[in-house]
Amino acid sequence: MPATFETLTVDAHGLALHVRQRNPVGSPTVVFLHGWLDHSHSFDFLAEHLPDSWRLLLLDFRGMGRSAWLPRPGLYEFAHYLVDVEAVVRASGAQAVHLVGHSMGGIVATAYAAARPSRVRSVQLIESLGPTGGPPEVALARLRGFLEDMERAPNRKPYPSVEAAAARLRESNSSQPEHVTLHLARHGTQPVEGGVVFTFDPVHRRRFGHGFDDDQWLAISSAVECPMGLILGGDGFRFEDEKARARLAALRTLRPPVTIPGGHHVHLEQPQAVARVVEALVSEAR
Repeated sequence: MPATFETLTVDAHGLALHVRQRNPVGSPTVVFLHGWLDHSHSFDFLAEHLPDSWRLLLLDFRGMGRSAWLPRPGLYEFAHYLVDVEAVVRASGAQAVHLVGHSMGGIVATAYAAARPSRVRSVQLIESLGPTGGPPEVALARLRGFLEDMERAPNRKPYPSVEAAAARLRESNSSQPEHVTLHLARHGTQPVEGGVVFTFDPVHRRRFGHGFDDDQWLAISSAVECPMGLILGGDGFRFEDEKARARLAALRTLRPPVTIPGGHHVHLEQPQAVARVVEALVSEAR
C-alpha cells in the first residue's frame, strides 16, 4: 500500500503554505508544483504510481489550495511563487530536490532551477513551455489591463454543489474526463452557506502588471543546468509554432519530449504512463 500523506505548514516569510508530504525519511526528495488555480491534489493519481521509497512534497502555492491568502490589498506576482518553492526546499532539509511542475508550476520550476542551480537535480515539465508575456509591444496594454483589473472587486462565486463546480471547470476544458474534474473540484472547493466556493483567492484572476518577454524568458530558461524532461498531452496545448521551437532549443538539457494521450491535465488522465516518464528522469538524475 502506498504511504499516506501528512500535512505540513511551511513558513514563506510570514505566509503559511500548505504542503502534503509522503515518506519524510525517503529518498530522493521530489517537489510537485501545480498549475494556475489548481492545488496539490492534482498530483494524487500520479503519486499512486511513484515508488513508495521516494519522499514526495506536494505544495499549494500561495492563495491556492489550502495555503494562506495574501492580506488585502496584497497582489500576487510571478516571483512570489519562487519564494514558495524556496521555502519548501529549505524546510525539506534536502541538499537538492527534483521538481515536477504542471503548466504554471512548470514555468516556476524552470525559473527556480535557473536561479538556484545547486538546489535542483532535475525538472520534469508537464504541459509547460514558458509564460505568455509576449513581445515588448504588449507591455503597455498589460499595464493598462492591470490597472483596469484593480478597479474590479474580487468575485468569489458560489456553486450549489461540488458537481456544479466541476461542471464549471469542464466549461474551460470540455474534453476533460468527468472523474478528473470531480477530483479537482472536490479538493479545490470549500463549503459555504448554500453550496461551495473554490478555495483559490479570486485576486489571482487579475492580470500581472508585467511579464517576461520572449528574449527574457529564453535567457532564463537557457540557464537551467540540470536534466529536464517535457511531457505533452496528445490533445493538450500545442507547442508547434516558431516561438515554441525557440523555447525548446533554449532548454539545453532537455530530453526528447514525450507525448502521452490526454489533455492539458494528462497526469490526471494517464497517471501511470506519466509516472514512468517521471521515474526515468529522476532515476537518471539522482
